[in-house]
Amino acid sequence: MNSDTSSESLITSEVEINGTIRSSGSVRIDGKLEGELHCDGDAVIGESAEIKGNLKVNSASIEGTLTGNVVAKDRIEMKSSARVTGDIKAKRLSVEDGVTFVGQSEVNPSGSPISAAPVIEAAAAVDATASEETEELEGAATERF
Repeated sequence: MNSDTSSESLITSEVEINGTIRSSGSVRIDGKLEGELHCDGDAVIGESAEIKGNLKVNSASIEGTLTGNVVAKDRIEMKSSARVTGDIKAKRLSVEDGVTFVGQSEVNPSGSPISAAPVIEAAAAVDATASEETEELEGAATERF
């Protein structure tokens, strides 16, 4: 995360926003947001923050509650107090002990597309082999009795 906070916009815990926030700099949210956050800089979702919506950011540090998907160009950090329900996608991911995360994650440091077909085909081959072995074992057990 960028330590330069001079261009950081702050949404305090007393603020509640309905709508989309767009920022060319960094944003810290400690209040409530029902909507999306599009941020060219870094986003800090404070411990008291409650967000219902998607985030599209450079990097995100999440300490509060987020219900929505997060797409980060660089990094997502989930601090121990984070409660995230939604899918996340980033080049790098950091998760502290104690995080609640319900969703799918895609972490791809190279940023290049990865084909899932070889993984699926390999899993199917393993399943087929396991089924054949199970049938052989069941047949052998039946023959003994």
